[in-house]
Amino acid sequence: MTESAAATDLTGYSFEKAVAELESIVARLERGDVALDESIAIYERGELLKKHCETLLSAAENRIEKIRLDRAGKPAGVEPLDRE
Repeated sequence: MTESAAATDLTGYSFEKAVAELESIVARLERGDVALDESIAIYERGELLKKHCETLLSAAENRIEKIRLDRAGKPAGVEPLDRE
């Protein structure tokens, strides 16, 4: 795998790991002590991490179901989570 491919491969990154790296990138960019070329590179990495997190969140939302209750308040089955 090339260095640029390794930098864009997020396979196996958990949501928590991606968020932690994204927070680190944001902190570095906010400090403003990063050279322009490096700022561009880490910004692009941040965009990839953001998209990866969105994909993982969407997948999790699709798996979540809410419990449907009958009139007596007892569980009567499940249905997809409402999306706004």
